[in-house]
Amino acid sequence: MRYSLVANGTLQSPHKPEVSVPWWSFSKTVLAAAALTLVRDGLIRLDDEVLEGPFTLRQLLQHQAGLADYGELPEYHAAVAQGETPWPADEMLQRLDANRLRYAPGSGWRYSNVGYLYVTRLLERLTRLPLADVLEARVFAPLDMTAIRLATTCADLETVRMGADAGYDPRWVYHGLLVGPLSQAALLLDRLLSGALLPRALLDEMHSTLALGGPIPGRPWTVPGYALGLMIGTVDSGLTLCGHTGSGPNTVVAIYRSVQGKHTATCAAFSEGEDQGKVETQALLQLSQSLLR
Repeated sequence: MRYSLVANGTLQSPHKPEVSVPWWSFSKTVLAAAALTLVRDGLIRLDDEVLEGPFTLRQLLQHQAGLADYGELPEYHAAVAQGETPWPADEMLQRLDANRLRYAPGSGWRYSNVGYLYVTRLLERLTRLPLADVLEARVFAPLDMTAIRLATTCADLETVRMGADAGYDPRWVYHGLLVGPLSQAALLLDRLLSGALLPRALLDEMHSTLALGGPIPGRPWTVPGYALGLMIGTVDSGLTLCGHTGSGPNTVVAIYRSVQGKHTATCAAFSEGEDQGKVETQALLQLSQSLLR
């Protein structure tokens, strides 16, 4: 288990040497932040329908657009496991019958990587830039992040800690797979949620949370919820966590921030394996110890 901690805005001593890890679905938090800069700059409004509609940017970011997820396809998991060449995105959408909404937008909740593929397309369409350049200009440079990359080929993962799946092709992550050190993940989330990128009103919108029921077996959540690219909820200790868990073949990350009074702590944790609860619990332990000092 590896982790990196930021306490009251200051990075604590990370594991040495640092290694790059896959950020998996923490990439969604970064994509959501980039999309909200478009809202900030007047290029789109949260409740505008997007080209792929009939659903809005807000509904995409909060997984309320009515979309299915390619993770539901057994053939997707089989193809990844067998090391097949990733399908083109349009082929994936056809296999999933993605044009058929599973519920009316806004009337339910269903986690969907497809929704965030549409967010990446929106970012590229409105900025007329490739995704890597959008994220660099709108998120990484403003937050002074210098060691994050968008992996697009197997070669991009050669120096990344991928667990037992060293041959993974990042194109299987259709919304884009970010990789970087845990310290960069912790600092990015801490700076984003401290207000260094978005105005207060938009940051409040980003935190607007839909409650998703009760405790999750094997994981620390008592009242989980989802906001705009953020998992937000309470845990047994009473702390509220805000961030995102991400998992792929053989590795898991959990990047969360918590606030107690005037004190803040942000932890990015990583482990090989597929036990999300174990990694979330490690992040929670570090956050609790930091906030109680």
